[in-house]
Amino acid sequence: MEAGADRVSAGELRSGKGHKDENFPVASLLVAAKYRAPILAFYRFARVADDVADNPDLPPPQKLALLDSLEASLVGASQSEPDGVALRAILAERRLAPQHALDLLKAFRLDVMKSRYETWDELIEYCRYSAMPVGRFVLDVHGESQTTWPASDAICAALQINNHLQDCGRDYRDLDRVYLPLDTLAAAGSNVEALARPHASAALRACLRDLTKRTRDLLDRGKDLPAQISDARLSVEIRATIDLAYAINDLLLARDPLSERVHLKKSQMLATTVGALANGVMARFAGATRRSLEARPK
Repeated sequence: MEAGADRVSAGELRSGKGHKDENFPVASLLVAAKYRAPILAFYRFARVADDVADNPDLPPPQKLALLDSLEASLVGASQSEPDGVALRAILAERRLAPQHALDLLKAFRLDVMKSRYETWDELIEYCRYSAMPVGRFVLDVHGESQTTWPASDAICAALQINNHLQDCGRDYRDLDRVYLPLDTLAAAGSNVEALARPHASAALRACLRDLTKRTRDLLDRGKDLPAQISDARLSVEIRATIDLAYAINDLLLARDPLSERVHLKKSQMLATTVGALANGVMARFAGATRRSLEARPK
């Protein structure tokens, strides 16, 4: 974008949504303090890029220019975007590469240019850039092994698709964006226009149930991730995130996202997190006891 008095920065287009508004904990107090700053810097960068891509008043060329400006600030080619500069500084301090943030920008560019997904595999490929980099970044910040990535990728994709299913009506009405695979809609006897109705038709509900069950399969594939994590506090946060994702998945199976609220209350989120904390502590204690017994001389 051209410099000048009329230039709008990405940061000026914030929606006001923050990390406390998400369906899952973001750098909560479960995470050690030394790791929260980079995670929050990454979140703020992602949040402002998401707000740009979702802004209903900006034309696509301006959105893409702002995303390019964020990338330039991230890689050191510009100082124009404070969120990019801040993330670049903290990545350099922690000796972390910017690749995960760059991958996220690919997803936001897709949001600007692409509004339909033909198949489940195409949707998962989108999640490869829109969701999986988030989990990988958090794992990298904690120094966890890349062997944890496959389980993390499955969980992050599930979180993303849960969100798409929750917001399917609003995404279509407000942004003309449909993440439900078109072949799954067609197989159920539905179409994208059904998303504009006040209630989901039987055909659309069948499509949503199919996608919700596939998403649950992703959760099942990644549910052992907490046991793979060496950092005890991160393990508990991930356990809470997975439990919350299962709870939202249950709501999606039971409710109509076009006419009903398909979000957890704050009290439900708190109760789930406390339960995950208790389960995590018990799992760690059981694991430590088992290792101690195995280490004893025979």
